[in-house]
Amino acid sequence: MTTFPSALGLSPQQCEQVLRKAAAAPSLHNRQPWRFRLLPHVIELHSRPQRRLPATDPTDRDMLLDCGAALLNLRLALAHTGTRPVVTLLPRLSEATALAEIRAEERKPPDPTESELHRAIETRRTNRRPFLDPSVPEKHRQQLIRAVRTENCWLHVVGRSEHASLEELIHRAHRKQTADPEFMEEMRRWTGLAEDVDEGVPASAAGPAPEPQDRWVVRDFSGNQAPSRVTGKDFEEEPLLVVVCSYTNSTLDALRAGQALQRMLLTATVHGLSASMISQVVEVRETREGLRELLGESLWPQLVVRLGRGGFTPATPRLEPRRLLMPPEPDGE
Repeated sequence: MTTFPSALGLSPQQCEQVLRKAAAAPSLHNRQPWRFRLLPHVIELHSRPQRRLPATDPTDRDMLLDCGAALLNLRLALAHTGTRPVVTLLPRLSEATALAEIRAEERKPPDPTESELHRAIETRRTNRRPFLDPSVPEKHRQQLIRAVRTENCWLHVVGRSEHASLEELIHRAHRKQTADPEFMEEMRRWTGLAEDVDEGVPASAAGPAPEPQDRWVVRDFSGNQAPSRVTGKDFEEEPLLVVVCSYTNSTLDALRAGQALQRMLLTATVHGLSASMISQVVEVRETREGLRELLGESLWPQLVVRLGRGGFTPATPRLEPRRLLMPPEPDGE
C-alpha cells in the first residue's frame, strides 16, 4: 500500500487523521459528499456529484451544508496540529467541484475553545431518538447562538408563538416529499441499511418510527423495513428548535452556514446536548419560502435543528480517509 500523501508540512499520519476528523461531519443520509486533494502547500475540498440526491436536494444546498460542516472539522483538526488554516471559499480558476482551498499560515497552539470542539468531533452524533424532558439552559442557548455568529451566520431560536406555523410547514413539506416516488426511492436507497455498510444510515441509527402524534419528527429513517422499525415513547412535545440562517441565498453563504451548523453541533456536544436535523422544511421550495416569511424575510433559513438532552446513540459509519482522496492532478480523474 502506498504511503498516505502529506500536505501543509504535516506527516502522512497527521494528514490521514485530519481527513478522518473532517469526514466525521454529518451529512444528509450519511452520504458523505466530500472529497479532498492533498498537495504540498494546499488541501482542496471538493463536492462529489455522484452523491447528489436530485429528488431530495435538487439545488445541492444540502450538499453545500454537508461540505461546509466537513470544512469546519478540517479547520479544527488542522488547528489541533498547530497549523493555522487559511481558507479560500469557492476558489477562482479551480475545478467546478472545488469548494475551498486550505493553506497554512503560521504554527500556533490551538486555543481552549478549539481544543474542546476538536475533542467533541468524535463524540458528536445525530440522535434520532426521543429526547428527555428537561429544557436546555439559557446559558447553553446563548453559547449556541455565539457559535453560529462566529461563522458569520444567524441562529433563530423558535419561540412558542411560532411553533404552530413551523409544525404546519414541516408536515406540509413531509407530505409533498413522501408523495414523490423518486424521493421515496432515494430514502429507501440510503436509510435502514445493514450494519456493515460504510455509507448511508444503518437501522441501528435510524431511531424509532415516527407516529401520527409526533409533532416534530416525521421522517422515517428505517428504510420502511418492518423488522427494523422500533416503537417506544412519543417524541418530546417541546424540544429546543433553532433555525440556522444565512444572510444571503448564495453558494458562498451555504458553505458558511454548513460551518456554522457544525460549530453549533459541536458546541452542543460539549455541553451534553443531542441534536437531530429537520431538513424537509427547507428542502421543499414552497415551505422554505414559508419559513423565511415566518422569520421576517431578512434571513435565509438553511436548516432546522432539534436540540435537547438525549441518551446514547451509536455512531454511523464513515469511509476510510484513503477513499476520500482525489488524484493529485485534475487530469488524473
